[in-house]
Order: sequence, then C-alpha cells, then structure tokens
Amino acid sequence: MKRIIAATLLATTAALTLGTAPASARQLTINDVIALSRVGAPTMSKDGRWLVWAERVADVVADRGHYDLWRLDLSRSSAVPEKLAADPKLDENDPQIVGTTVYFSADDAIWSVPVTGGTPRRLTNFKGGFNGFKVAPTADRLVVWADRKPGAPSLEQPMVKKDPLAGSGRTYDQLFVRHWDTWADGTRSQLFVLPLTSAGAPGNGVAIEGALVGDTPSKPFGGGEEVSWSPDGRTIYFALREAGRIEPLSTNLDIFSAPADGSAAPTNLTAANKATDTQPSVSPDGRKLAYLAMRRPGFEADRYVLTIRDLTTGNTVSLTERWDRSVGSIAWAPDSRSLYVTAEDTQENPLWRVDAASGQVTRLTQAGNVSGVAVGPRGAVVSMNSLTAPDDFYRVAGGAPQRLTQVNAAKLAGIDMPTVDRFSFKGANNDTVWGYSVKPYGSSGKVPIAFMVHGGPQGSSNNSWSYRWNPAVFAGAGYGLVAVDFHGSTGYGQAFTDSISNNWGGWPLEDLQKGLAAATAKYPWLDADNACALGASYGGYMMNWIEGRWPDRFKCIVQHDGVFDARAMAYETEELWFDEWEHGGKAYYEDPQAFERWNPVNYVAKWKTPQLVITSEKDFRIPYTQGIAAFTALQRRGIPSRLLVFPNENHWVLKPKNSRQWYGEVLGWMDRWTKGSAER
Repeated sequence: MKRIIAATLLATTAALTLGTAPASARQLTINDVIALSRVGAPTMSKDGRWLVWAERVADVVADRGHYDLWRLDLSRSSAVPEKLAADPKLDENDPQIVGTTVYFSADDAIWSVPVTGGTPRRLTNFKGGFNGFKVAPTADRLVVWADRKPGAPSLEQPMVKKDPLAGSGRTYDQLFVRHWDTWADGTRSQLFVLPLTSAGAPGNGVAIEGALVGDTPSKPFGGGEEVSWSPDGRTIYFALREAGRIEPLSTNLDIFSAPADGSAAPTNLTAANKATDTQPSVSPDGRKLAYLAMRRPGFEADRYVLTIRDLTTGNTVSLTERWDRSVGSIAWAPDSRSLYVTAEDTQENPLWRVDAASGQVTRLTQAGNVSGVAVGPRGAVVSMNSLTAPDDFYRVAGGAPQRLTQVNAAKLAGIDMPTVDRFSFKGANNDTVWGYSVKPYGSSGKVPIAFMVHGGPQGSSNNSWSYRWNPAVFAGAGYGLVAVDFHGSTGYGQAFTDSISNNWGGWPLEDLQKGLAAATAKYPWLDADNACALGASYGGYMMNWIEGRWPDRFKCIVQHDGVFDARAMAYETEELWFDEWEHGGKAYYEDPQAFERWNPVNYVAKWKTPQLVITSEKDFRIPYTQGIAAFTALQRRGIPSRLLVFPNENHWVLKPKNSRQWYGEVLGWMDRWTKGSAER
C-alpha cells in the first residue's frame, strides 16, 4: 500500500491545488498565506441538504481574525457558498445544526438563525463568558462549558469585593501553576445545562459535574469532541482528568456520564483504565458509546484505539485493536452500523470507515489531510488540505472525493505552487524511513536547502497545509525544502512512534543525517553544500543537538522554542508527564543520566553554526528562558547569532503581524548565510 500511496501523491495533491496559473504567475509569500480565508469544521443538517461552517479572514491591521458563517446547499450541484450570518461587529463561530436551526456563538452569547436564512436571535443572557457549547439533539437543552470556581452551582458569577490594599502576588499550593500560556487563576472549565425554549435559553443554568474537580473539556486543547449528548437529550457524556497533586503527571482522562438535569452525580465509565479515555460519541440509535482509549498511563502519544461500549450491558470492545494506527477523530454513520474516523498513515491523514461490528477498516481518501468531518445520509463531507492547497470541502461517498468549494481560488490565482515528491531510505535500525522534497516552481539549476525538522516529537511532516511552518512559502522564497519523518514520527505504527522515547538524540539524528544524504543524492537540483536547518519544539531541540553533534553540515540554523538544557526543562515545563516519560519515566533527580544523555547544553563547546533563536514570553511548554540560554551560549562563544522574542505569543506564533515578522526574520537569516556573502 505504501508504493500505491507514494505513486498517487502527486496526482492527488494536484487535484487539491487550485486551477492552472496564468503566464504571469508568481511565487507564494507569507502575505498570501495570511490573506487566505480559513474554513472551520463543517456541520451538516440531518437530512444532508445543508452544510454550514465558520470562515475566518485575517484583519492584519487589527492583528486578529474575523469570523462569519457560510452555508452550502448540497442538494444542488450548481450551488455556491453564501454567507448565512455576517455581522461586522460580531465573530460568528462554532455553528451547529439541530433540526432546521443553526446555533452559533458570538459576543459571549449563544445565538440562532434559520438554516434557510433570516435574522439571528440572541438566546442567552448569562454573564462572565464561556468557552463552548453543544445543543441537545432534541433542541430543548444546551450545555455550556465555562471557566468558573470549582463547585459553582451555575454560571452566575458571585460578587467579589476587592481589597484596595491587597498586593498583586499570586500564591499556589500545588501544580499546575501555569499551563500552556495561562497562569492558573483558581477556575476550572465546567459544564452547565440551560433549558432551551421558544423564549431562548435565559438564566444561568445548572452545574452537572457534582463534586468532580477538573477541566472538561480538558485544557489546553480540548473542545466539543470531548462532550456528547445522548440522542434523547437526557444524558451528557464528557471526558475529564480529575485534579489533584498528580495532575501534571497524569494522562488519566476518564469518560463520565451525567443526567442533563443535574439530578445525580456523574458516573465514571472508564475508571478501570488509568490511561487516557476521550472523545465520547453516542451512536444515533442511542445504544452504543464510542470513544478513544490509550493503554499506557503517562504517555500522551500512545496509540488511540477506537473502543465501543454497550450502554445497556456495559460491555466494551476494542474495535481497532488489531489495526496499528492511532485514531484521531470519530463520527458515527446515521445508521449506527459504522463510524468515520481519521488516522495518519505514511505522511497522509485520510478518512476511514470502520465497521461497528467487525472492526474492518476501509480507506476512503488517499493523499491529503482530512481536518474536519460531517456525516449525513449520503456519506461524509470533509475539509481537506495538502502541502500545496489550503482547506476546501469535499464529498466522500464512494470513488474519488468530489470537490464542493474553492474558497481561496481568487486569492491564489496567479500563484505557482511548488512540486512535491516523496522518497524513502534505510534509516536507523535498518528501518524504512520516509521524507519529502518541495521544489520551487520553475527553478533551474541548484537551489539552497531548507532542512525542516518537525516537532512533537511524536508528529509528522505530512501532506498538509500549515499557517505557521508552510513548506510552500520556503519554496516560494527560492529554497528546496526537505523534511524527514524520523523515528518517533506518527503514521507508521506504534512501535515506530515509541522508538524516540529515551532516544531523543540517537536514532532521530541518524535518520536526519541519512535522510538529507538520500535527498541530495536523489534530487540533483538540491545544492547539497548550501543548507540551513530549522525546527521548532522538538525540532528546536534538534537544532541545539545538531549544533554540538553535527556541527559542520549547515550554513545556518533556525531554532524556535527548543530545549537547550534538559535539566532546567525538567523543572520549568508544566506537563511533567511528557518530559518524564520521554526520558525513561522518572523525575530528573531520580535518574539524571537519562536526561543528560541527550542534553544539548553538554556539547556547547562544539557549537559553531550561526543560529537564529526564536522564543515567546507566553510559552510555558518550553519556557523562553531556554531560548535566552541558547542565545547566551552562542554569544559567549562568539558565534553569529540573533534572538527574536515575541512578548504576546505562546508555543506557536499566531498573530498576523507576528507571522509576517517571523518569516521576515527567518528567511532573512537563511538568505544571509545561503545566498549572501556572510563569512562563517
């Protein structure tokens, strides 16, 4: 199957690319990427006629995005997308169709509008903000998740009298004190249910979590996929990791059920499993609960197995136990006989169908990254992208996916996209390792190399569009980009993913060395002696590791949010489960050698390659002190170096103006050392 997928990569990627560019075409730039409209996850009406989604357009001057709702009539082949709700003063987002009504969030409230069009109506009036919501299939209740003090009986915010003489200091008695990009403030994301009537959903609702203390959905990335209604609207299923002194060490999310009226305490349905259970999804017939389950406590990159629980008997079946792929998302078919899932496979993220009885898996799409799924009576509609095309919607109902939209056709007109090709080689442990090259359109002769290393480390340089690290933008700037899915990458089976743990600087570095050699041997248009390496997060760690362990290969390095000192990282990061698992499962003080074995700080004496260091003050995953330390080492050794610090970004660079600055600095640094006359 790998040979078939590799052979179809170019053909299918071409199908995901917009049109044929005119003779006056030009290369892609970051300004083009920022200007693109971004489609959100689709929602489909039960009869399969209407598709609705939120669409984001960047406001560069305001340094933010603005959201509107769009719809498409799937019953007409000639239909084109049209706006459904687009108040310039509101950000209409998170649409959900129940019956003939679209519910959405805007202006710290929940609204509704007929799917056929009309004037939106505000439904809620509670104060204090919220993070998300879901409407019951019966349209008589809605559940809201919002940050409130633990044990809050409703959404109502109590009046707190401030002491005018109080200091500004925060105090803590246990971890987390901060998470991702936010300092702990004593609140938790909790679920509250409001009645929904013809008069709207007034009031403050009722809490349903009882004495549980934790965040549901989980933080920082959990959302509506962790909350599910029963078809009769009487029960809510949700994932939650109970808080306590072990919270930063625990990946033990459990799935709970609770009556929607708050009349009884929640029931833990997965207490026996001490690893992660998440993404509960009730079958349309109400008989079964599907969810994703890991097996190993403390390991956030363990394989997700699609699991089915009979809601009558309580019996569970690990439906995809024999399929060595990790499931990413779940959507039931209307007849409850199968499920649509996503799962990475060899640099792709396709849509699959899983038989609910046998567990038989059928692949439904080939090349491309499926980023959103909506299921109706005629099959699925997905949002899908590739390395050379941002998201559009496609119908998947047998045969090749049918394209439904061309959201960014006008904005991409006149732009030539690069050529993508895949290659493989024998890497560490004599395993087959995959990579890809991205060749600038119309280039002749040799081009300098951008050698990009992905983060995770359990991630993939896959066939997907990115608004942060976009290979097509590097190609547009005249670089031949090379990426390698080293040991530890996802989409090749769990053993391959596991192989990076406690091995950060070993097999992955060997793969990168062999992969770059394989790419330069295969593609004569790559200038093998003129390369710059770049990476973020684990990729940033690898940049620091390369500085000391592969110091003579690159003209320059770009290191973003990378680990510089494993000892400091072990005490500074927030999700301790990750760092400790990756270094053998113990704390630093229990096994310091496990951390020091792959610690870049131990090889600073060998550093010599010019490096651009990028970090952000709100990054609590790999704190900015790691970046400052790396820059200090470079400066102390007299190595040409530059430091870029974003005061208002986290582990990612998200704001339009900052993204433009990021690319300006990165490409400027690479140009200086690969295209300029700078001396080593």
